[in-house]
Amino acid sequence: MINLQHIDQKQTQILRQAVDSGQMAHSYLFVANDPAIARNTAYWLACYYNCQGTDKPDGNCQNCQQILSGNHPDLLAVTLEDRQSISIDQIRPLKEELAKSPVESTIRFFIIEQAQSLTLSAANALLNLLEEPVAPVVTILLTNNVDQILPTIRSRTQIIKFTDNNVLSGDQDSLIANGFSEDELAELGDLNQLNQQIKYFYQEVTEGNDLALVSAHKLAMQVTGKTGQNYVLLRLKYLAESDFQQESTRLNGLHMLKYIMELDKMRMSNVNLRNLLDYLALQIKR
Repeated sequence: MINLQHIDQKQTQILRQAVDSGQMAHSYLFVANDPAIARNTAYWLACYYNCQGTDKPDGNCQNCQQILSGNHPDLLAVTLEDRQSISIDQIRPLKEELAKSPVESTIRFFIIEQAQSLTLSAANALLNLLEEPVAPVVTILLTNNVDQILPTIRSRTQIIKFTDNNVLSGDQDSLIANGFSEDELAELGDLNQLNQQIKYFYQEVTEGNDLALVSAHKLAMQVTGKTGQNYVLLRLKYLAESDFQQESTRLNGLHMLKYIMELDKMRMSNVNLRNLLDYLALQIKR
């Protein structure tokens, strides 16, 4: 579900100015840990450009409603569609659409979610599309890992990075976008204390503090059930990705992301949370 309120306010101001000044880029790469923020902002841009209301985007006019429901003829979206990757067969239709004129607008919007999942052939097909912006089209790629996007594609887009503070604060829309149901959010309850404990544990692990093992046990005792375990690992992942985006902490973030990926594999083998956290604390100390 698209939520025009759950966006990056700083970046939307930049995009607003680009539209108002007639300087909108023909292609963007939105980089965000939180897929909901990137997706919402992409649809916000399409709504802002096409909105018929006075307070743009109002989300209520006919154009906005069509865009938000995915039924606007000048907006095309590419998603994983329950696959592991985005294939060339999903990109080819976009190139075919370049031969068509907009139906109800003056610009068409192509939104490609989880662009890091493009196969090599699909990425090359997309590259050809970006190299031939002969039609009035704005292509928006969404990704949580800019390093997995071909350099040739990155060089042909305007890269916009999002802060993702909402994910780290436990925003409900962000959690839902990451696979949590409303029932699971209710099960988690108030997350403030848990968030603080996860943060302390993360800091102790990255510092190689011996107390990390003690914190691991306390954290595991507080969390019950699969939902709580999934939440703890998600928080650790985003803390690591936040570190990775900062030059001063990039190495810590890289190491943590490496081991958190291992935790995901171990979790699939039903390893309990305490053992997962113990493993993380011990690996970083090596």
